[in-house]
Amino acid sequence: MQGPPRTRLLVIGGAEDKVGTARVLRRFVRLAGGAQARLLVLPTASMVEDEMVETYRTAFGRIGVDQVSAVQPTSRAEADDPGLAAQVDAATGIFMTGGNQLKLAQLVVGTALGNAIVDAYRRGVVVAGTSAGASIMSAHMIALGEEGITPRQRASQLSAGLGLLPGVIVDQHFDQRARYGRLLSMVALSPHLIGMGVDEDTAALVTDGRRVEVVGTGAVFVVDAARAVTNAAEAPEGAPVLVSGATVHTLPTGARFDLEARALEKFAPRRVDPAVAALASGARRR
Repeated sequence: MQGPPRTRLLVIGGAEDKVGTARVLRRFVRLAGGAQARLLVLPTASMVEDEMVETYRTAFGRIGVDQVSAVQPTSRAEADDPGLAAQVDAATGIFMTGGNQLKLAQLVVGTALGNAIVDAYRRGVVVAGTSAGASIMSAHMIALGEEGITPRQRASQLSAGLGLLPGVIVDQHFDQRARYGRLLSMVALSPHLIGMGVDEDTAALVTDGRRVEVVGTGAVFVVDAARAVTNAAEAPEGAPVLVSGATVHTLPTGARFDLEARALEKFAPRRVDPAVAALASGARRR
């Protein structure tokens, strides 16, 4: 008896390489069917949607994919158009671009288009999102928030996402924009949730909603506050929040993590590709 289809999410921290080795995008293409992939780009989060579509059409074309289309609703009414949802049904891979995750949530979540993306994911279509497109994968999405190392009370706000990755709050551009504090403050308020911060040019490949594999030049940060001591319920607005005893995992490329068990699954150190090392070094200097 055949079991349920395997689900795959590629949660990208933003600023993924598009003109060099493009390891993250190449992984997405392989998962979506290689040169025969039928990719659908959703640029709704961006303020320059047409330019964003062309950027990814060019990037995927370099990798060898010719079938790249886009869906661009301008309102919730348009996102409820059955014709747009039908375009999702034809795709083997869906890619949500960066921009403003609130815009993406307001126009797509809960519409026919949003529901079609969820249904496609559940039947095995690979779904990728970068930056804002990564945040929207959570059921509970960071919509706004201050940056910095120290977690502070009410420094961030949550909104509803697509719910493709329940039980996890995703943050992006993690190391580059010092978002440790806001992610930690969110899991302190909701300790049953796992916090996942993804660096730029890095992705968490989540299989079956559980198993994470890290791809790219940076790292994925996972924080588990299930057994932490916190004063999140009493701290005044803007004050530092006490978080003691949270478990932190910093996962480089090649690491595998089990979200259900909340534990490292495997890490097999690999020889560092010089191209990857150069990209990582350049990112540190920016």
